[in-house]
Amino acid sequence: MIKARQRQNLVTEIEKYFILNEHVKKAFLEIDRELFVPNEFRHLSYGLEALPLAARQWISSPLTVAKMTQHLELKGVDSILEVGCGSGYQAAILSKICRRVFTIERIDELLKEAKDCFSQLEIHNVFTKFDDGQRGWRQYAPFERILFSATAKEIPPVLFDQLAEGGIMVAPVEQSKDYHLITRFYKKNGRITSESIEQCLFVPVLDGTQK
Repeated sequence: MIKARQRQNLVTEIEKYFILNEHVKKAFLEIDRELFVPNEFRHLSYGLEALPLAARQWISSPLTVAKMTQHLELKGVDSILEVGCGSGYQAAILSKICRRVFTIERIDELLKEAKDCFSQLEIHNVFTKFDDGQRGWRQYAPFERILFSATAKEIPPVLFDQLAEGGIMVAPVEQSKDYHLITRFYKKNGRITSESIEQCLFVPVLDGTQK
C-alpha cells in the first residue's frame, strides 16, 4: 500500500511539469523505482532527482524517463532497442508498454544489477546484452523504436540502419558541452529526418565495454 502511494505521488510530481499519456502513467504506477536505486539513496527514490549509480553513472530523473518514454510514441509498438540500460529503470518502464524490450549496457556491473531487478519484478520481456550499444543489436533488427540513453554529437549510422521503416529514435544530441537537446528522428522511405524537442543533460556516450 505504501509503495503504491509512493508511485502515485511520483506520477503527481511528474505531472506538475509534464502531462503523461495514460499508458505511460500506468507504466510508472507499476514499477518500484527504489529497486533500481543504490541503498544509500533509497530514501530519495520517489523524488525527481537523478541519482548516482556504480561506475560513475546515474539513474535518470523520473521526469526525464517520462519525457523520453512519451516522446517515443510507444502505443502499439512491438519492439524497442535501448542503448544504455544503466540502472534498468527505463527498460522496466518500457516493458510495461512494449511487447519486447532489447537493452544493451557496456558496464558489466550495472547490467548484472539491472538483470537482478528485472528478476525481482518478474519482468520477462526485457532481453539484455553486454556490449557497446553503439553497435546496436543486428540479430533482432529492425526495431520499431530506438532509445539512445546517452549524449552523442552524432548518432552512429548503424543504429539508423537497424531502425525499421516508419520507426522513431529518440536521443539526446550534444550541441555544446553543457547544452544537449532531446531529438526525435524519423525514418521514412529510407530517409532520416529529425526535430529538436527540448534541452536536457545526459552522461556522454563512451566507447567499448567495461568489466
